[in-house]
Amino acid sequence: MSVDASTRIPEARSRPRKAIRPLSRRPRRRAKSTALTVAMGLMLVYTLIPLVWLFISATKSNRTLFDSPGLWFGDGFHLFSNIHDVLTYDDGIYLRWFGNTLLYSVVGAGGAALIATMGGYALAKFDFVGRRFLSALVLGAISIPATAIAVPTYLLFTDMGIVNTPWAVLLPSLASPFGLYLMQVYARDAVPDAMLEAARIDGAGELRIFFTIALRPLVPGFVTVLLFTLVATWNNYFLPLIVLNDPDLFPLTVGLHQWNTMAQGGGGAGTPTLPLVLTGSLLAILPLIAAFLFLQRFWQSGLTAGGVKQ
Repeated sequence: MSVDASTRIPEARSRPRKAIRPLSRRPRRRAKSTALTVAMGLMLVYTLIPLVWLFISATKSNRTLFDSPGLWFGDGFHLFSNIHDVLTYDDGIYLRWFGNTLLYSVVGAGGAALIATMGGYALAKFDFVGRRFLSALVLGAISIPATAIAVPTYLLFTDMGIVNTPWAVLLPSLASPFGLYLMQVYARDAVPDAMLEAARIDGAGELRIFFTIALRPLVPGFVTVLLFTLVATWNNYFLPLIVLNDPDLFPLTVGLHQWNTMAQGGGGAGTPTLPLVLTGSLLAILPLIAAFLFLQRFWQSGLTAGGVKQ
């Protein structure tokens, strides 16, 4: 009997402990999960409210824009008529601005992503004199805001004679220090050194190695840099405002700001109204949304794969 009691007592004491430990951790995990869910929900609402307001405002006329609540529709649905007015105002100048923005963004973002991919690959995989200095220079360039170098860029382009030309917007868009640094970090682990050495032993040149071997694993990082530079170039406002004088060369940011200034100034009968400005802004963000939805899977994998060693 004594042997049975001694064996049963520890079992009875140990069972409650094993059952209590997971129960004590579950409320904490649930509390953390609930807090994170609430925080993400608040961020989602904070992000979507301006977009909802913009869409609702684009459906109103100039009168109902001020007479109706901001987050509710007016007495009529004027979205399609506002779109027609935006596309036909001033002989379709909005379409010209849209084409300019598309040119600046596609050429500038594509070129910046390609240059950043090639430069980041070189800094990560080649050992040459001054590599550390160049890496530190890239990090320093990231901390410099674009507005700080806008005036020196304008003076430089004035001496070059390319002010008020598309080159004045395209050339600065090709430089992306953040994209270069991101691709350097990504290429360090995404491209195996053994694969490069095997290609060199087989007699392949460096350009052929990059475009046929190294570029394929760098595609997620390339798409990530492409998205970042695409958004930055599409929303670029201060530099085109300084270097461009011809309205036919304006991007959407500068053109819509000009419309907004005219609408608030209260000009004559041909002055664009605020619903036209809001509808034009709504149309301007649709390509960015489409780009993010189309390249979303590459963007997500590009953010994580470069920072994980395999």
